[in-house]
Amino acid sequence: MTVTKEPNRRLQEAIAEAEWTYDALASAIRRIAAENGEILRTNKSAVAHWVDGARPSGQTGQYIAEALSRRMGRPVSLTEIGLVTAEDPLAADIDPVRAATNLGRADVERRRFLAVATFTAAGVAMPLSYDHEPVSRLLRARTGTVLVGTEEIDVVRQITSVFSAADERLGGGHGLTTVTAYLADTAAPMLNARFPNERVRRQAFGAVAELAYLAGWKHHDLGQEGAAQRYYQVGYQLAYEADPRGHASWMMRALAQQALSMKQPHHCVALIEEALIRSRGALDGQTEALLHITHARAHAASAEKTAAAQALLAAENALTRQGEPQAGFSLVSGPASGTVVSHTARTLSDLADHGGAQRQHRTALIRWDAEKYKRVHILTYADLGDSLAAQNRTDEAVATWRKAVDLMEGVSSDRTRQALASIRSSLTIYRRRGVPGATELDQRVRDALA
Repeated sequence: MTVTKEPNRRLQEAIAEAEWTYDALASAIRRIAAENGEILRTNKSAVAHWVDGARPSGQTGQYIAEALSRRMGRPVSLTEIGLVTAEDPLAADIDPVRAATNLGRADVERRRFLAVATFTAAGVAMPLSYDHEPVSRLLRARTGTVLVGTEEIDVVRQITSVFSAADERLGGGHGLTTVTAYLADTAAPMLNARFPNERVRRQAFGAVAELAYLAGWKHHDLGQEGAAQRYYQVGYQLAYEADPRGHASWMMRALAQQALSMKQPHHCVALIEEALIRSRGALDGQTEALLHITHARAHAASAEKTAAAQALLAAENALTRQGEPQAGFSLVSGPASGTVVSHTARTLSDLADHGGAQRQHRTALIRWDAEKYKRVHILTYADLGDSLAAQNRTDEAVATWRKAVDLMEGVSSDRTRQALASIRSSLTIYRRRGVPGATELDQRVRDALA
């Protein structure tokens, strides 16, 4: 810590407004740091030093701002609390094309910088206050000399499809640098070109938005949540230029889905409800079902059982609509029927309906192709084992978890590693109780994590 000359009155006033003790703020900072993959030992003495004028190191300033934002229910900036740091080259940019380019370059050239970017609950709500008009004016005012047509756009989509398929089989760590380098060097700059007509222009923005989504998804799978959120936000801005009703609503879902996976449901219900309103009549049944299932998860995360059940029913009803092909931007995440079943299971788990969750997980294993979606099968077996364990069906749980471990080889995914770590905590108890197979499986999990 480097001590400044003056006490930080702004930070002191913000803590007072939040009606927090220094100890309570320190606890919140530790919790948010853990969400972002960093272990801090912040205590009330550290908070007192910052109020006296010391400068927090690393990403801690971001964690302080996020903690206060959550406490006060509004965005709290570093400027507001007197903790302005060196300029962030990835800070929010009105120009999503430039932002996508900068993100991709940072991934290639400054990987560590982007990997430690901070996820914020306030960032989830970004689309709710987004003003698209100045962005659209800026983008349309450009007069590029290169003409881009459908062939270039098709190549972007082909590359996205290939790396999306590889991601499902090998994890988010596979091909991340290639994807982000292509986004920065080729795909995003393409949007500064001229287009033969408005239809092609929208297609171009939509294709690059899908690539940005994939980059965000890969970071999410690696546990780099701040980076993932930034890609999702840029993807939303690009999608708005392509299709403000359908595609943009899908990107709102991406932001909410990420937050729910992190047990941060703030703004998620409002975000998805707004997405459903905006996209009414603009989506095929399968894509609409994916919005409804995220709506269900958001309600379940807030213990709103009746609303969650209604959203589950809406998802099932939307899936029954026939004759409409699933939108390409939602196909990036896989077949809708499989996704709905998987997230129905997680919704029921959040509502403590472990028997129902177990049945849905078994259905998911049938819906998802085992070869194409290897990671999904790993996570589903892990979750199914958890559902069985919650029902005290210990032998079945161990046998099911073993199937998850069998599939782990060659997969670079922090989410699968977290699933294995969770299994280990249960196996520790099972070993003490002498559950058959628990000791052998615990050793296998330990080896896989090593």
